[in-house]
Amino acid sequence: MRQVQRVQTITIAWMSVEAALSLWAAWMARSPALAAFGGDSAVELLSAVVVLWRFRSHASEGAERRAARATGGLLFALAAYIVFASTMSLLGHNEPQASYLGMAVLVVAAFLMPWLAKEKRRLSAVTGSAALRADAAESALDRKS
Repeated sequence: MRQVQRVQTITIAWMSVEAALSLWAAWMARSPALAAFGGDSAVELLSAVVVLWRFRSHASEGAERRAARATGGLLFALAAYIVFASTMSLLGHNEPQASYLGMAVLVVAAFLMPWLAKEKRRLSAVTGSAALRADAAESALDRKS
């Protein structure tokens, strides 16, 4: 339980920073791609909060079921958001500027998110948590979006 809480706390801290910096960099550079990355981070932040709640509440079947539904729904929301942002980017006619802050956030995420996804997959196997497994999938998507 403590390992799950530790990994989720790290995820929440990083996703908060990643979302805020990515969205701010997107605004400054007028970059739909960075906005999509920031939105993706916000969805992952919500998922991490749900999973942390699940492992802080009493380990009941109901808590796991609600958390699994919520994280599964957020995974679908993340996919829909990525499709929407990609479509808007393809249809847009604005020229985004380079963002060194955005690039720095992406570099850190490229190293941190695979580790977090691996830890979450490992812990989901140990705990049997579908909610944590869905959250691991969202973390794995972070490096691909």
